[in-house]
Amino acid sequence: MKANPLDPVILNVDDTDAARYAKTRILQRAGFRVLEAGSGAEALRIAQEVSPDLVLLDTKLPDINGFEVCRQLKQNPETAMVLVLQTSASYLSSPDKVRALDSGADNYLFEPIEPEELLANVRALLRLGRVERELRDMDRRKDEFLAILAHELRNPLGPIRNAVELLRSLDPHSSPAQENARRVILRQTDHMVRLVDDLLDVSRISQGKIALRRTQVELCGLLKSIVETVEPNIAARQHILSVKLPDHEIWVDGDSVRLTQVVGNLLNNAAKFTAPGGQIALSVCLEGNQAVIRVTDNGIGIAPEQAETIFDLFAQAGHSPDRVQDGLGIGLSLVRTLVNLHGGSVDVHSEGMGQGSTFEVRLPVLASTPAADETDCVVPATAPARPADAYRILVVDDNVDSAEIVSALLQFAGHEVHMAHDGAGAIEAALRLQPDVAFLDIGLPDMSGVDVAEKLRGYPQLAKTVLIALTGYGQDKDRMGAMAAGFNHHLTKPVNMETLNDTVRTFMKRQ
Repeated sequence: MKANPLDPVILNVDDTDAARYAKTRILQRAGFRVLEAGSGAEALRIAQEVSPDLVLLDTKLPDINGFEVCRQLKQNPETAMVLVLQTSASYLSSPDKVRALDSGADNYLFEPIEPEELLANVRALLRLGRVERELRDMDRRKDEFLAILAHELRNPLGPIRNAVELLRSLDPHSSPAQENARRVILRQTDHMVRLVDDLLDVSRISQGKIALRRTQVELCGLLKSIVETVEPNIAARQHILSVKLPDHEIWVDGDSVRLTQVVGNLLNNAAKFTAPGGQIALSVCLEGNQAVIRVTDNGIGIAPEQAETIFDLFAQAGHSPDRVQDGLGIGLSLVRTLVNLHGGSVDVHSEGMGQGSTFEVRLPVLASTPAADETDCVVPATAPARPADAYRILVVDDNVDSAEIVSALLQFAGHEVHMAHDGAGAIEAALRLQPDVAFLDIGLPDMSGVDVAEKLRGYPQLAKTVLIALTGYGQDKDRMGAMAAGFNHHLTKPVNMETLNDTVRTFMKRQ
């Protein structure tokens, strides 16, 4: 039978000419394209160059044994997905088969092998490989779909949220019924944003795509900033939050953004699963060479049988009676993943339902952290907010509603604001106005916001302009691409008035 160019490619590896010839003829007659190798080194080279669908691999080779060849194939990212069918006329016991499978082989056959048995195993493995490739392709398409979905959902959510906040600012003395309606819209919009972020985190967790950007992080300072972020949510539930931090620094090797996500998730969960008016405590201390962060609440607690699975993906252990069960059950799974990536551990302790719970995160500390025999905890003071200065700002977004709402929020804060709705208009306006700050959407109709940023950075008169990406594209690669193009900061839609003004003040102070 003549091989079709699209037929699967099989690499037949055997140092015995007669045995190799016999197996090649069997495979060729069945319609497979067959390449041959007589040594382990040759097999690794051909596999690297050709990436065959399957390697038929004898264990006894003159230079490298087949077990080692299989291990190297599976450890190389470029050949890891190549199927390996290992054969042997010398290693015929069960331990040999176990050794082969432990090395990564997809199956193991003892010789002599009947032609029908060989072909049946090859076809079965190729079917398995085809299914795996289809699943990988489906995962890739799913990731692309989720990224696009997140962008498309964030675009309308931004104007909705900002419009409500603007209405509240324009009419601060509205009736209780109007204010209640506004709170409902804001609450449900925030809920939708969390669900969008959760969808993206599912993809990252399942694909193992979460990467840390490590640096030296001082935990006490980080926890103070996290408390400021979560306080509105905790206050809305009328909880009392106590914070105890030592008077010495605690340094870890970590990703400050991801550690913020860990502790923020635990504090928001404590607020969610504690009835209004509850008690929540956050503390950090040193125990040996570990930093221990504890989040304790007097909420609904955790049943003993649920403590083992509370960190599993999509696990939910109940909810506070006055609250719907929001979220996708992803937060704690993400917490565990991020803590493990930092070389730490996370555990939960609860006396049972209704008895509250304590989540404990342990992280290895850096050698620069001073030893402490006991922890002297203090409650951090919150720095008073400074009044905003007025700046010239350019808002660029092809979504007119979004541009107008963002502009209105900035104008309400006293800034001079101008708008553009495409890349060419943005460049013309920037050169004419020479703004202090420019908020750029990434998805513009004529060119991307990344291209606009790169062009703006080429003009000396705009060297001091702060460029901020304001976009629905919020994955790590999107942030990295924006920063590489010359952006000073990356914000993901929707953003509120406080975030807009805080971002402007923060970056203008650095000028």
